[in-house]
Amino acid sequence: MVGTLPGRTQGLGLITEPLLADFQLDRLTYAQLNLWATIIGSAGALGIGRLIDRAGSRVALTLVASLLGLVCVGMSLASSFAMLAVAVTLTRALGQSALSVVSLAMVGHWFARRIDSAMAIYSIVMSIGFMAAFPVVGATVQRAGWRSAWLAIGLALVFALAPLGWLVVRRHPENVAEETGGTDGYAWTDAIRTPAFWVFAIGAALYGLVASGIGLFNESILAERGFRPEVYYNTLAVTAITALAGNFAGGWLAERMPLGRLMAIALAVLAAGLIVLPHLTSLTHVMAWATLMGLGGGLVMVLFFTVWPRVYGRRHLGRIQGIAQALTVLASAIGPLLLAWCVDATGSYAVMFRVLAAVVAIAALAAALTPMPARASEA
Repeated sequence: MVGTLPGRTQGLGLITEPLLADFQLDRLTYAQLNLWATIIGSAGALGIGRLIDRAGSRVALTLVASLLGLVCVGMSLASSFAMLAVAVTLTRALGQSALSVVSLAMVGHWFARRIDSAMAIYSIVMSIGFMAAFPVVGATVQRAGWRSAWLAIGLALVFALAPLGWLVVRRHPENVAEETGGTDGYAWTDAIRTPAFWVFAIGAALYGLVASGIGLFNESILAERGFRPEVYYNTLAVTAITALAGNFAGGWLAERMPLGRLMAIALAVLAAGLIVLPHLTSLTHVMAWATLMGLGGGLVMVLFFTVWPRVYGRRHLGRIQGIAQALTVLASAIGPLLLAWCVDATGSYAVMFRVLAAVVAIAALAAALTPMPARASEA
């Protein structure tokens, strides 16, 4: 999952300012590029689910990691807007979409008992990985430029992650039949007919929309509030650390309370973070806001990883997670464009943050009121 960084909005956010200067792009053009790249790239989440269900995790992981690495190398050599657009689109398709689904599906396929704990540990390890990756990539960008950083990431994917995946990962877990009693579960067509699927998918998508919009323009958002660029890097660390706390809390609470109620709490925390964002005036306020966003995001992350295998089983897990991931990717495409439109029309990001806070609050209410379907084993 950490290998998806070059295809994620937060990863692109690390190189946004030098990339805009390099290609002489304005923010609205860049946001539109990001929108279409992410919409087209979301198809990677749909196609990869079928490949995982049929060919297994080993083939899928090795193939996708290798291709993503080659694309990153190509992006580091891009010399025109057209080359940049193709490269960003492919990083979205292979990184944010395909490799994310591979990573999630592997854990969902492997662990039948105590899936909540498995996903919580997975989330914690992933958060630690991103906490290490963000400052390393950010320092590389500042020291050697964004092209050198992307070249290094591409080489690491091709010569480290892909071979490791081929050597370590089995096609399917050897004990899947013993642990699950086979591959029973909802068909993907039945899963998407349940209201709970859409509550969790839309809730996660809204988090993706908010996180992508803020992640791509975070430096500019904080600059509008009068803060220097180093404050932006500090908020990344705070958000990552508090997201880790959210992962711990989510893993513990997911075994002790209804998942719908926990999603409602997570979205309410995110709504609170959005409400206070236009009113930040001190470093203390900024760190408190970053804490809210990290906690809410950490909770949503665990829930998004946990709900699909726990509720819908493993029969079509790759495709079910692929559909949910595609919705998240689509929403993440819209987030930056909404913020770019808002600042272009009003001169400020504030109006959009208030609108998004209201939408997220409505989603929190829906999560609290929507009943969960029978688990796959019971159904």
